[in-house]
Amino acid sequence: MRLCTPVSLCLAAAAALLPASAHAESGPSCGGPDTGDFPLTTRLHGGPGSYRAGGGYGTWYLDLTNTTSRTCAGVHPVVVLVDAERALQPSQPHLEFYADGRPHPVHFETTDEDELVGALTGRPAEEPRTTGPTPPAAFAGFTVPPGETLTVRLRLALTSDAVANEITANAAVVQRHGDDGEWVGQSNDYRFTVEAGPRPATPEPDASATASASASVSASASASATAPATGLPYLAEEAKELARTGLTSPAGVLAATVCLIAVGAALLVARKRR
Repeated sequence: MRLCTPVSLCLAAAAALLPASAHAESGPSCGGPDTGDFPLTTRLHGGPGSYRAGGGYGTWYLDLTNTTSRTCAGVHPVVVLVDAERALQPSQPHLEFYADGRPHPVHFETTDEDELVGALTGRPAEEPRTTGPTPPAAFAGFTVPPGETLTVRLRLALTSDAVANEITANAAVVQRHGDDGEWVGQSNDYRFTVEAGPRPATPEPDASATASASASVSASASASATAPATGLPYLAEEAKELARTGLTSPAGVLAATVCLIAVGAALLVARKRR
């Protein structure tokens, strides 16, 4: 029996494959005698060193090299994501793999070790049955002829709510045999960082509205500063009227004197208020 290390990786892979095992068919093992080595040499390569949350896809590759003289069929890699912050949610990574000339989605689940695992089966594990048209069959797995290398293209993106993080991706490879499976490969680590997405921009105030409001306030302040004190226009007009009618009579002189005194008092009161 070949040992898969770390142990949590094997348990995670088994948990991810279990819901889809009903779709698998029995096939001959490509493992042969237990030599302690995996029959498939597995390598992750070509991926970017950083992803931006909410950004586009990054493409990477998984090489499966059959080192035996037997054909390896029904091969299903299981991608495991381990993040340093333990904050990555199953809905945040969007991973697809290419087979049969089209992309297939990878559904992630969380393990007890806070790892995310997703088997390359081509259909989400919890996909409900419908009464409509029959959905396409689950991906039957890769076939790797003896002595050859099969390269699987994958692409990954992360949703905008993913936090800044460091993630390690690894792939365990399982060959299905009906409801059972055999470990036939395990990849190297692919490490990358996640940059937090841009924050929503704060809307700036309307420049024209701000200028209009400032002009209105300035005009009001100017009008208040230059307006004469209450009652002064009436007294001034009365003094002018007395000047036009003349000061020849004693009554006129008295009225003019009273008017000028009133004007002076009003100006004095207005100055003290300021």
